[in-house]
Amino acid sequence: MTYFDFDTEVDRRAVPALKTHKMVLGAGGENLFAAGVADMDFKAPPVVLEALQARLEHGVFGYETVPEGLMPALTAWLQTRHGWQVDADHILRAPNVLNILALAASLFTEPGDGVIVQPPVFFDFFDILRENHREILLNPLILRTGRYEMDFVGLERLAADPRSKMIYLCNPHNPVGRVWSQTELLQLGEICARHNVLVVSDEIHGDITFTGHKFTPFASLGPRFADNAITAISPAKSFNIAACCSAFTVISNPVRRKAFQVENSRLTVNKNNAFASAATQAAYAQGGPWLDQVLSYLEGNRDLVAERLRRFPQVVALPAEGSFLMWLDFRALGLTPDELTTFLRGKAGWAVTRGQAFGVEGEGFARLNIACTRARLAQALSRLEQALVVV
Repeated sequence: MTYFDFDTEVDRRAVPALKTHKMVLGAGGENLFAAGVADMDFKAPPVVLEALQARLEHGVFGYETVPEGLMPALTAWLQTRHGWQVDADHILRAPNVLNILALAASLFTEPGDGVIVQPPVFFDFFDILRENHREILLNPLILRTGRYEMDFVGLERLAADPRSKMIYLCNPHNPVGRVWSQTELLQLGEICARHNVLVVSDEIHGDITFTGHKFTPFASLGPRFADNAITAISPAKSFNIAACCSAFTVISNPVRRKAFQVENSRLTVNKNNAFASAATQAAYAQGGPWLDQVLSYLEGNRDLVAERLRRFPQVVALPAEGSFLMWLDFRALGLTPDELTTFLRGKAGWAVTRGQAFGVEGEGFARLNIACTRARLAQALSRLEQALVVV
């Protein structure tokens, strides 16, 4: 068995990484613990690096089609990893997941139509809908005994509203770390089908789930649900190749799939990137062992955060069921959102994502990226502990 190294520090500042860029860290932020942007500090799987090197050595980078092995690798991955049998003809290429969400809103809703979101949720959901002049309909999650749940009563009410045409589902959920159960997804799917609300499911974190939690692709629930779904998937998070990969749209409904194909062509977003293809095919075909070890390492980091913060009742680390993002509750400190940011940056030296970025429901929280070396995470936790002692 090959063992992979996740303990060696890689200097993210050696390249223009967004996570360590002044655009994110701000003035004077070069010494902060950079744990805001949702990528990993680990090198991509060796099989991906080898595939990229082989493609580079070929030396010709003209126009290309999709490699013959890419779609079989993807469909095999979905089948073996998640029990989801997908017809390759139902899969379309896309530049990224956000492009898929924006196209879905543009194609299947009109300006002024309502799109349901479940905050606290990924901030780009809000940006996409505002920029496309859609009405954002809020179905906030319920925090009950330290775990978030969907508000199905509120969802039923919103879905019945004639304005509601679509829901953005975050599955697994960013930032709260819930891996929605099959029962929860079935209940959401029934409500949406009953009221003709299209489910657009962002499943970019689907491969990153922890022991005891099983990721269920929404469209895998059955043909009736798949027919009312548009699914966005990508290897970006799973294999840490966000800067050199693309995404995929899975649409079983032929009318909607044709609409997507036409729009992709109209916007000319249907071209192929040689390096994205090489990286993606290698990741899905051979990256499983690497991902398994990443998950084990991330579970260790998650457990370290929970253990260290257990001594400080001012901070609650909500249990992360999936993704490499942890949702931390600082409300007991009694600080305003701006004061919390000042405390975390100025006292603890943390550059994390402010909770209010995910909606007003996130005020008093922060999102922590734990996909870094354990030594760096431990050091950052020590700095936070020291700050909490004197706050």
